[in-house]
Amino acid sequence: MDIGLVGLGKMGGNMRTRLRKAGVTVVGYDHNQDVSDTESLADMVHQLPSPKIVWVMVPSGDITRATVTELLDLLDEGDVIVDGGNSRWTDDEKHAALAAEKNIGYVDCGVSGGVWGLENGYALMAGGSDDDIAKVQFAFDALKPEGDSGFVHAGRVGAGHFSKMVHNGIEYAMMQAYAEGFELLEKVDMVDNVTAVFDSWREGTVVRSWLLDLLVKALEDDPSLSKVRGYADDSGEGRWTVEAAIDNAVPVHTIAASLFARFTSRQDESPAMQAVAAMRQQFGGHAVQAAAEAGHDPDKV
Repeated sequence: MDIGLVGLGKMGGNMRTRLRKAGVTVVGYDHNQDVSDTESLADMVHQLPSPKIVWVMVPSGDITRATVTELLDLLDEGDVIVDGGNSRWTDDEKHAALAAEKNIGYVDCGVSGGVWGLENGYALMAGGSDDDIAKVQFAFDALKPEGDSGFVHAGRVGAGHFSKMVHNGIEYAMMQAYAEGFELLEKVDMVDNVTAVFDSWREGTVVRSWLLDLLVKALEDDPSLSKVRGYADDSGEGRWTVEAAIDNAVPVHTIAASLFARFTSRQDESPAMQAVAAMRQQFGGHAVQAAAEAGHDPDKV
């Protein structure tokens, strides 16, 4: 069982270790030669037996497209490329079409597990033909968590990343709900120990989850989260989820709201709330604060 692995960052490096622990021979390539097993993609491909399986774990977009294009010139008929990054499913369809012209297989695989995947295993959502999936199954089995769950052949090419995209959209919404609950518990002078309340929810309640476990861990380290700035980036998959929902006329109220909340987090002052305040003044004569005043009291922005 041999596999080439391109991209040995936080995820890729840990995946290499987990694969090797399962007895898989991994030839890893990375631009950072300090972590790479080989000097080039060509050398990596040369070391693999046929049919060659190459798993790509690099940032989505231009870097993935360039890597796949280079691999298509290096691989032969019957070999398989696996894109395990966070690519958009529409890119998978384009890459698979290019690979098919050379009779090279193509599998897309959404990977979830983050830095904990090395120990706990990775949830894997794969898209591709039955034959191509079968060629990569040994790697899926090594990477997935123990037990019956954790891997799914979700459908044709693109289905893996589409499933992972929706997974991340749901994740956005769950995180936002926990975050809003935290703010309310902190704001009202009622609860003595917010961390203990969240900790009590970890057993026996319908809101228990791994995300809740991670939030409790963060609160135990910093109960008021004073060391963390209230700024949240988005990987892009939340946006793609909302865009897909629009294209298919599927209402995703909660996911959309959680995405927009992340945009709000990047504003020192919300123009939308300025507009709301202005309208309230216009129709109801409600008092407003001048911008200079508001800057002195962030709770009133």
